[in-house]
Amino acid sequence: MLIALKTWLHKVSPSRDPLEAYKQTGEDIYIEILINTYSQDLFHFLSGQSDRELAKDICQKTWLTVVEKSHLYRDQQTPKAWLFSIARNALLDEFKKQNRLSSLDEQHHEAVSNEAERDEKNALYVALLTLPFLQREALSLQLEGFSLQEISTITHSEVETIKTRLRYAKQALKQRLGDSHGE
Repeated sequence: MLIALKTWLHKVSPSRDPLEAYKQTGEDIYIEILINTYSQDLFHFLSGQSDRELAKDICQKTWLTVVEKSHLYRDQQTPKAWLFSIARNALLDEFKKQNRLSSLDEQHHEAVSNEAERDEKNALYVALLTLPFLQREALSLQLEGFSLQEISTITHSEVETIKTRLRYAKQALKQRLGDSHGE
């Protein structure tokens, strides 16, 4: 409510790209609009790729990077795609720093077995966690509403590679969910 009042008082045009507006003016109201608009989606995506604490840290790093590097934003991208690209790169950097990238899939499989024991109602979520990182990432981005081209840009991969990852992810989910419902 308070943010809505601030936005109303500042006469911010809703049709204007808040990231482009921040880049041009440096006014904090545009960062507030971005945070209110995209922070939940960003956190949801990151927590699906890592644990909650790391997702919180990466979200903070992402917003700091946006403030520091807003001059690099190009308005031919969507603000959401640019934010997710920054967040993904920060997450991968953190995995590399922790030497977790190579063992990422094994850690998720351990988490899945623990999760499955606790909550069988969340079969889709558990099945998503069983996917290899790159497939899970592509599917998560698609579920966030990104096009193939945007996913390609965010992940620095070819569109055909994204299509393949999505196909394998969906096949694995179908098999996993089909097997669990058949028991």
